[in-house]
Amino acid sequence: MLRNGEAMFGFLIALLSGALMSVQGVFNTQVTKTSGIWVANAFVQFTALLVCLAAWLATDRSSFGSLFKVEPKYMLLGGTIGAFITYTVIKGMEMLGPARAVMLIVISQLAVAYLIELFGLFGVEKQPLEVRKMIGMGVAIAGIIIFKWT
Repeated sequence: MLRNGEAMFGFLIALLSGALMSVQGVFNTQVTKTSGIWVANAFVQFTALLVCLAAWLATDRSSFGSLFKVEPKYMLLGGTIGAFITYTVIKGMEMLGPARAVMLIVISQLAVAYLIELFGLFGVEKQPLEVRKMIGMGVAIAGIIIFKWT
């Protein structure tokens, strides 16, 4: 169980994550106008690699060999998925605009995350179906519909 301070820090980190994802999506979409989507995506992934390596050098320096111990092996596909996330965020923002794209992205994240918890997929602890969470999802979807019509 999280203490209040940990929960608050987690809340702030999650808010920061959402804000950074929105800004990054706008930046990446603008870069594709000059360079093309796969060049922009490669640049994003490459610069992310450089930042991660610098952070690794400045902090824990744990062994890269530990990656070979990860089970199941498909859990190592996060970077591959990340490339497709970058692509789909860029295309979504390009086609729908930042606000609509992010709203749909967040709803999709919420729905998939809840299904992962509900069915206990990928090693996540299985959670019971809760009506209040389903109502919350319905309210979020209604919000998108209302937003789209304005």
